[in-house]
Amino acid sequence: MTSRERAVTPSAWVDHSGAKSGLSLIGDFVDKTVAVTVTELRKMRHDVAALFMRMLQPVLWLAIYGEVMSRTRAITTGDIPFIDFITPGIMAQSALFIAIFSGMSVIWERDLGIAHKFVASPAPRDALALGKALSGGVRALTGAAVVYVLGLALGVKINLSPLAVLGVLAMVVLAATTFSAFSLVIAFIVKTKERMMGIGQVLTMPFFFASNAIYPTSEMPGS
Repeated sequence: MTSRERAVTPSAWVDHSGAKSGLSLIGDFVDKTVAVTVTELRKMRHDVAALFMRMLQPVLWLAIYGEVMSRTRAITTGDIPFIDFITPGIMAQSALFIAIFSGMSVIWERDLGIAHKFVASPAPRDALALGKALSGGVRALTGAAVVYVLGLALGVKINLSPLAVLGVLAMVVLAATTFSAFSLVIAFIVKTKERMMGIGQVLTMPFFFASNAIYPTSEMPGS
């Protein structure tokens, strides 16, 4: 058993050393947060269909909507090709959609009666919540990777310098983790999958269509 696997088991979370220094407590918190994140990410191996759907959405937006609107030239984007214009927006949209429904896992675990096992574990509840939110941020990287690969295939001009790519991926993880945390709060309040789906749709669609993700704000009514 590796050290990472031992960290995931509840017995590894129990403090047997007595009093700890502040630095040690911080290290413990980080270790348990990472352990929860790894545990959540392992679930992806058993839900290939959900992973496929996450990857399919940006493909449909870029390959169909992006290509069609580029050919019709119905939306003015200045000197920037339309497909180049919407690629960053589709990446952000993919991360937002993945993150905002992260709370569904909490409702699912509660319905199955396994949520109490996490609450009863020695891990701090802050670490449990942050670990789950961080796993949503990491999941969003699948959509970002698809957008990068498909964008290059469609001829989108992308800055591939290591610093630029790392900066983009870091922003995706940070934004998705933030929205995942927000989703977890909603999940604890609404308590049902149907309400969670409805609230998620109400939040994501206006954000998406009222932003400049798929067209310039100058094209909006009243601009």
